[in-house]
Amino acid sequence: MPTKLLLVEDDAALAGLIADYLRQNGFLVDIEPRGDLAAATIHATPPDLVILDLMLPGMDGFAVCRSVRERYTGAILMLTARDDPIDQILGLELGADDYLTKPVDPRLLLARVRMLLRRVSPPAVAADPAPAGCDVLRFGELECNRRSRQVLLAGAPLPLSTAEFDLLWLLASRAGEVIGRESLLESLRDLGFDGEDRSLDARVSRLRKKLDERGDLDRIKTVRSQGYLFRPGDSA
Repeated sequence: MPTKLLLVEDDAALAGLIADYLRQNGFLVDIEPRGDLAAATIHATPPDLVILDLMLPGMDGFAVCRSVRERYTGAILMLTARDDPIDQILGLELGADDYLTKPVDPRLLLARVRMLLRRVSPPAVAADPAPAGCDVLRFGELECNRRSRQVLLAGAPLPLSTAEFDLLWLLASRAGEVIGRESLLESLRDLGFDGEDRSLDARVSRLRKKLDERGDLDRIKTVRSQGYLFRPGDSA
């Protein structure tokens, strides 16, 4: 079945060009020019990936990302003319998986889309240090299932983006060990992540916040000048 993309872009001419190029490369592409309607569409019929502009009528891209990320676990790629690093960091903190600035070479956009989709559907053998055959990790009331790519906390699903799940699995599979930033970045790049230190910090912060909000406090610790530590607690 062809992969379905939702392009949220209010510039009709640009949206048409992008959609045509992606369709020529085998994707099904729906276009939505309004932010508020895009949020409703993502909730009602979730696409495999969302390409999201920031300056939209009805609701800006930041608000769209914030409103859907709690339940939507597909990839979100922000594509916008706003190139301020603060906007990029905010987008990543709100749950975007990648951020590109306009104008963009369509070949680069296609490469990023394919990269993000590979992370949504990872290979059977993941590039991480978990023991062979280990598909479920449990730490007290926290359970991570690599095969289904689902996380349960106190028996209830914890919605995570693809990038957040990859990060959590890498940290949890080396619980009790301080993982250096470079080592973590290298492992994430094997899974398709091509960001740098600041975007990694944003992803860790977002993941930590989700765990904290559900009562799993201080699970991920920052070790100054060294990296990150996943505290196993009552591991099973």
